[in-house]
Amino acid sequence: MATVQFRLTASEGDVADLINRVSALKGIDSVEEIADLMPHMDDPDSSSAGLSDNEGPGTHLVVVHADDEDDLLHALDVARDSARASGMVLEVEER
Repeated sequence: MATVQFRLTASEGDVADLINRVSALKGIDSVEEIADLMPHMDDPDSSSAGLSDNEGPGTHLVVVHADDEDDLLHALDVARDSARASGMVLEVEER
């Protein structure tokens, strides 16, 4: 089984659409958003807490499991195209 993790900077709705699109592909076993354990410097005691620049799309960690490497590469291409089309930022974390 092949696996890839990628981080998205996007709205909840855009991430859900991307997950649905990738999970519908042939050879994909599962696609899910997992708990993001990385700290993001969003300390509520910060002097900039609550400012408008702090509001916006969140980060989401998504993991994809596929039958083989070719299916995984196709899923990654679809995810990148989807992200580009909707203005999301996609960063591959681990393969």
